Amino acid sequence: MRSTVFLFVGIFLMGSNMAIAEQITVCADCEALSIKQAIAMASDNDTLLIKKGTYKEFNILIDKPLTLLGENYPVIDGEDKGEIIRIASDNVTVDGLFIINVGTSYTSDYAAIRVVQSENFLIQNIVLEKLFFGIYLEKSNNGKVYHNKIIGDAVDEYNSGNGIQLWYSHNVVVDHNIVQGVRDGIYLEFSDNVTINNNLSSNNLRYGLHFMFSNDDVYTNNTFENNGAGVAVMFSKRIKMRKNIFRKNWGTASYGVLLKEINDAEIVGNTFEENTIGINIEGSNRIDYRNNDFINNGWAVKVRGACYSNRFVGNNFLYNSFDISYNSKVSDNVFEQNYWSSYTGYDLNKDGIGDVPYRPVKLFSYIVNRTPETIVLLRSLFMDIIDFSEKVSPVFTPDNLVDATPLMRPFSGLEEDVVASQTSKPK
Repeated sequence: MRSTVFLFVGIFLMGSNMAIAEQITVCADCEALSIKQAIAMASDNDTLLIKKGTYKEFNILIDKPLTLLGENYPVIDGEDKGEIIRIASDNVTVDGLFIINVGTSYTSDYAAIRVVQSENFLIQNIVLEKLFFGIYLEKSNNGKVYHNKIIGDAVDEYNSGNGIQLWYSHNVVVDHNIVQGVRDGIYLEFSDNVTINNNLSSNNLRYGLHFMFSNDDVYTNNTFENNGAGVAVMFSKRIKMRKNIFRKNWGTASYGVLLKEINDAEIVGNTFEENTIGINIEGSNRIDYRNNDFINNGWAVKVRGACYSNRFVGNNFLYNSFDISYNSKVSDNVFEQNYWSSYTGYDLNKDGIGDVPYRPVKLFSYIVNRTPETIVLLRSLFMDIIDFSEKVSPVFTPDNLVDATPLMRPFSGLEEDVVASQTSKPK
């Protein structure tokens, strides 16, 4: 009898909890005239349906599990007064809003949407304009930032913020977002196990992507284009960057990717096209560079020392001014079965691998590193002569930095198994 009573009470309570979730409509003619008023009226797990219109509100605090659902993209106008939405609860969804006019501050990082110490959040289908920081995650985990459009109008770095920022936030997915016109498109710090896929980050003042002290992150199918200094990857371990595009990041201090103090990483299947420097590497070790395309860059790869046990296999180096730049005579990095458009060797046995080793580091590259003004002599006959002399008898460039098995035609993903199955052979 007692068991029956407990079962009946349990079913009753469960039904009561299910019945609690309601929908509260926000509009000019509704009981809830503002989003703040609707949040105050709501119970846990309710949905706030925000009708089309303009809501002049800021410092909106979501401190309970709720869904904010916009109908036909209602506008939330912060009137440049401060932060607009702050999420301080688990299990919150914000969907379908147009947010504008975030306040600018030199002491507080005002954001259009800030998530603080929260779990299981979803921010999707949001349009942000006239912002300081866009979406800011702070010590928040297990969430998703999906299909948002963040359009800034930043002019100077000192008074602009980042589009999507993660700080001490783990197990987050950032997918299918468009970010442009901010300081850094996507910024991560102390954020592990983050997946960043299918995003377009372009025309930002500083970096399309910038992350530090963040381990075990995965970046796939993103495009980083025409940013001030490209992408910066610093002080992190076990990073995987696959099938991304780094394009048209031009400038005297610009690059497709800067790798600084990166260890045990994979950079596979990416395209580096028309950058001042494709990859700029400093103090980074045990990285697998495989099946990447380096096309029409100033420098395809610039190695600035203290880089050991890296492998470059199956990459295409196509029409770069310099394929490899090196500032040291010591190298234990492996270059194997890459395609070099400037390779002039032959293949007598027709196995697809050149019979003459290729030395990718040119003496002129060494000279330009020491005296940048000499770049004006690029492609002159004099430079061709000294490059040839260095090739015959290396003095200034690393004599063991050589691709002993250069490919005779560009590498294709379809050939990956073939290339992997072949072993290096002495020439």
